[in-house]
Amino acid sequence: MKSKYASFFLVAAAVAMTAGCRTKPPAGGEGDLDSDLSAGGWIDGDGAIGASALPGGNFQDLPRVDTPAGVYPVYFAYNDSSIPAGERAKIAVVANFMRDNPGVVLVVEGNCDERGTNEYNMSLGEYRAGSVRDALAAEGVSGQRIQTVSYGEERPAVFGSDESAWSQNRRAEFAFYKGE
Repeated sequence: MKSKYASFFLVAAAVAMTAGCRTKPPAGGEGDLDSDLSAGGWIDGDGAIGASALPGGNFQDLPRVDTPAGVYPVYFAYNDSSIPAGERAKIAVVANFMRDNPGVVLVVEGNCDERGTNEYNMSLGEYRAGSVRDALAAEGVSGQRIQTVSYGEERPAVFGSDESAWSQNRRAEFAFYKGE
């Protein structure tokens, strides 16, 4: 009887260890992704996953800064984590704000629509946030001032099960904090 339970726990441990080793979201959700995240993930109290750029802590423990005027979410196409050309200007606005305010740090929050599995949507949200992080870095914002987090489908901007709602939920949002 003991060997039966030991085998179960060994298999469960192996599954748990490999579950966090994906470099791409699983099939069956919004689709295949070309991005590759290089940062390690963390899970916060809300069940979100993210990549910490702040050694020993998380930006969300810092005082919040009001979202500056002119900063809007970046929207994504279905099944995609690449930033559409029409959304790049929004990233430039954030990059300018970050360059003008060196004491501010940023959390990029990736979100998805309700379609796909929870695991897939959490991964896709992280890829989307990572794409925005990479674009900000290309605009000259230090990666040490940026964290990413994925909320998957858990924080919809609009409730509904049609393209109108889904298109507004496929997004990356910006949360600004006063740095240490």
